[in-house]
Parts: sequence; C-alpha cells; structure tokens
Amino acid sequence: MGHMSIVLDRPPRTDDELWHLVRALWGHTIPRTKVCADHQAPFDAFATGYFEREPMTLIHGSRGLAGKSRLLSILGLTKAAVKGADVNILGGSLNQSNNIHQTMRDAWDSKNAPKYMVQDDSMTLIKLKNGAKIRPLTASQKTVRGPHPPFLLLDEIDEMDQAILDAALGQPMPQKNYLGETINAQTTMSSTWQYPDKTFAEMYRRFQDEDLPIFSWCYRETSNPVDGWLDPAFIEQKKREIPAEMWRVEYELGEPSIGNRAFDSEMVEKTFSEEPLPEPKKLAKDFEQYEIHPYSQDTDYIIAADWAKEQDFTVITVWSCTHLPMKLCYYLRLRRRPYPVMIEYFNRLMKKYNAEGIHDATGLGNVVGDYLDTRVRGFLMTGANRDNMLTEYIAAVENNKIRSVRIPSIYKAHLYCSVDDVYSRAKEFHLPDEVCSSALAWKLVSQRPVAVMPLSVGGGDDTNWMRRQIEQNTQPNRNPHWDIGRVVKHDDRDEFSLMV
Repeated sequence: MGHMSIVLDRPPRTDDELWHLVRALWGHTIPRTKVCADHQAPFDAFATGYFEREPMTLIHGSRGLAGKSRLLSILGLTKAAVKGADVNILGGSLNQSNNIHQTMRDAWDSKNAPKYMVQDDSMTLIKLKNGAKIRPLTASQKTVRGPHPPFLLLDEIDEMDQAILDAALGQPMPQKNYLGETINAQTTMSSTWQYPDKTFAEMYRRFQDEDLPIFSWCYRETSNPVDGWLDPAFIEQKKREIPAEMWRVEYELGEPSIGNRAFDSEMVEKTFSEEPLPEPKKLAKDFEQYEIHPYSQDTDYIIAADWAKEQDFTVITVWSCTHLPMKLCYYLRLRRRPYPVMIEYFNRLMKKYNAEGIHDATGLGNVVGDYLDTRVRGFLMTGANRDNMLTEYIAAVENNKIRSVRIPSIYKAHLYCSVDDVYSRAKEFHLPDEVCSSALAWKLVSQRPVAVMPLSVGGGDDTNWMRRQIEQNTQPNRNPHWDIGRVVKHDDRDEFSLMV
C-alpha cells in the first residue's frame, strides 16, 4: 500500500480542531492539562501563537522537560504547512536554531505528514509548495535585520544578547499567503530563566508592562497523566543528577538568585504582605489603579509622584503616615498620557486625601511643578541628595517601616531592583518608577515631627472634648497608638500634664 497523506479542505478554526490536526499531521500530543495553580497548559500558548491572538507571547518553561523547543518547532511547521506562512527561527545560539530546524525535519517522518508539500529541504531552508519558507538564523545583527516573515520563533532568549533580540523583533510583518489571505505578524519566544538580570528578565518585565501574555509551565504539565508525554521516571532521574539550586530555578521555575539586590528579599516579602489585594481598575494595558484604603478624616496622608520620562511610567502613590509603618492607600501607574491629565490625577488625589505632596522635580518636573498644587514640594533627584534619599528608603523597608498589599508591579520593582539601578548613573541601569515614588513619600514622612498626645489645661467643671479624650486614654483599654507617655493628675489643682 502506498503512502497516504492528509489533505485539508480548510484550516482549523477552533482550539479543538487545531489540537487534533497537530496530533494527526505530526504525531505530537501537546498537553492541554495544567497541573500547577499558577501555570498554564502548553497548548494555550500554542493556540495563541497559531491563531495570532496576541502580537507576541512569552513562554517560561523548565529546562529540557517542558518541551519548549519541541512546541516551537511544531508551531512553526503548522503555520507554514497549513497557513502558508514564512517562518524565521532564532535561537540563543546557531546550534539552538538548528535543533529546532532538525525537530521540524524529523516531524516530516510522521506517517501522516504532508511530505508532498516539501519542495526543498536543507539545513538552511525548508521550502514548501504553498510558498512558505522556514529559515534558521544565526544570532547576529546582520542576519536578524534581513527577511520579514509574518512569524518569528525565538528560543532560549536568556542566552541571547538583548540588542540582537530587539533587532529581531523588527522582522515580523503581515504577509499574503497562497490563498490571498493576510497572515498577521506574530512572535513567540521561549526560555528557561537562568539569569536574574539579563534578556529573559528584561522581556518578562516588558511583557508585564505591556500586559502581554506570559505562559508558564514545568515538567508537571508535560508529564500529566491525562495528555502528557514525559516519562515521570525520567524526571526522577534528572532530579538526582541536577544540583538542588539549579533544579529550583531552572526546573521548578524558581526565581534566579541575585547577589546585588538593593533590598533584602525577605524584608520585601514582609513589606508587601498586607491582605487582601483589591481588584485593580484597568482602563488600558498601560493604566492600573488600586484604591486600597479609603480616606479617613483622622489619618494623615502623603502623596508622591515620579513622572514618566519617554517610555517610563508615571507612578502616583498615597500613603497613610499617622503611625508607622506607613501604609500604601492608593496606587496609580500609567503612561502615554498628556502631562495635564496626569497632573490632574495628582491634584485631585491630593485634595481627596488632604495630603502633603512631593514629586520628582528633576528635568520636566520643573515644568510640571507649575501646574501642581502650590503646597507640593519638588525634590531634585540629583547627586548626594538622591543617593541619601534612596539609602534612607531602603533602610526604612529593611526596618519594617513600610507596608503595602502585594500589587505585582510595585512588589516586583522592589524585589528585582539592583544596587546599580539605585546608585549607578550608567544608561543601562534604571531606578524603578515604583521605587522612586515610594522613596519620595518616605522622604516626607521621615521629616515629619513625632506624634504627641494633645495636652488639655483644666479650667472649671465643664470638661472639654480634648480633656475627655485624655481621660479615656488613661484607662486600661486605651488606644495603643496614644501610648506615648502617661497622663498625671495633680491633686492640688485642676490640671493635666503630659509626662513623656
């Protein structure tokens, strides 16, 4: 009996159709079952890339056990064979690119693979009869600035130079396929997270800022008993061979260790430990707003702003500061808004919370200051003043004087902020906007006078409200926030005094 191939009447239109087609064409089962609560199923990333639901997707997976390269290979093949899309492959090294290319070539050995479509098959190019071309590229500025296919695959980006990756991101462009249909530009990238401050960390931050999808899964998803393909015995073998710290980071998707963090990680965890986290108000992917604690008349507030410069975010924070630790009450993070709009947010919040205000007056801050409430203090983030302010803020965090709910953007900004981000003047380092706004707030709080109990002087039988408050707070169940000193009543005169 001769070889038989599947001939499609039409491309898949649903996730179910796509899953069954991939299994039939290439003999690969892509898991649709998620196991870990904070992970996603691998097929979710596959379908997002195939149907071009997002312009870019990022995959974070276990080294060697998540099937990242395998998934990218099959995704590229499917888009080329079914959609007629040109595909470029860029790995952290040429060897990585060729590995994906080789996996694609091996997939043609599947019994139902459409071998009749192959027009040319070499190590540098797979050309199909529908006009699609699949190319592995070397990681160089020259090659990544060349062709412009609609689909780009990037594998193990943490081994890739950031400048190379950024240049490659300019490749994808829409393309008409053999049917005259437009294939939208789409980039899918994947990696193990090995280094705390290199390419993957940078792309992870960008994806969060742009609200683009990040898909994470580990060996538990690829070995799940429902539709997994990985042998659990192999996982146990690997675990015995791999150092514990490497297993934690590269296989369990743990956070890479970093030796030059500006903040003590344990204290960052403690600082951002308040519950519960309210639902954010998101008007767009570059706008997030949290109202954590409503205004209270008997509370003092500080409002601080770090203004956006170019691609940065404007971050406005409001903190309660009657007592320590100071607590985050309101959080606004936005960009790509006119300055009058952002200034209006600040002025409105300052009025709502009756807050003292401070802002970064460096650069454009001088211009902004002309439109702010006249009571707002401008702080110049330059030289020793800047370094001293940030040093004092770091000390405040590490001495348990700051509290907040765990809003992802401000929490991660503190957790991953490096010493160089804080103190270096080099262009490649950047003080996180969220840290800057918080530090400005602490600058005002640290300069406030210490709270004291009000003193009431007697004057007859008609006790005023302040005197009654003092008497109340001398009782055993007094408010602990008033426990600064003790009130003593003198026997020989109708008078109260404060003993500190």
